[in-house]
Amino acid sequence: MTIERVRNPHPIYFAGAFATGGLLTFMVHLNGELARYGNPLFSSWTAHGTGIIAAIILLLVVRRRRATTGKPPGAPWWAYFGGVSGAATVILTSTAVNSPLGLSGTLALGLAGQVAFSVAADSWGLFGLQKRHPDTRDVAALGLVVTGAALIILFGRGVA
Repeated sequence: MTIERVRNPHPIYFAGAFATGGLLTFMVHLNGELARYGNPLFSSWTAHGTGIIAAIILLLVVRRRRATTGKPPGAPWWAYFGGVSGAATVILTSTAVNSPLGLSGTLALGLAGQVAFSVAADSWGLFGLQKRHPDTRDVAALGLVVTGAALIILFGRGVA
């Protein structure tokens, strides 16, 4: 991918990322409801069980054919731990969303954690990423996200 293409992504990527944020919010809410009526472990099992069923159905419908150019390269060993972090994420968010943080506080802190970890991953070149040292804009953006999360948590309480 060229630098120019990275700097000027197609608008569909922005729309997709925004839609994913909405779906993530909906998922955290649903998982929190499952945890409220069961427990966080039940929530995680249910989410991942239905995910497996949906993936199997999608694979059967799509049945994408592999190219005959040879065997695709294998994934790195650490890539298989995505399911573990996914299960932990469901359990932790299911617990947090049912706390005084609520849905918006849970997601605000989650976003702050995502941005902080991604800046660190870029900086250290984790997971095979090209090292990219944070510049002033990265640090400012991180500060704004953390400040926004603090505002939501500390001052975002509506009057019931």
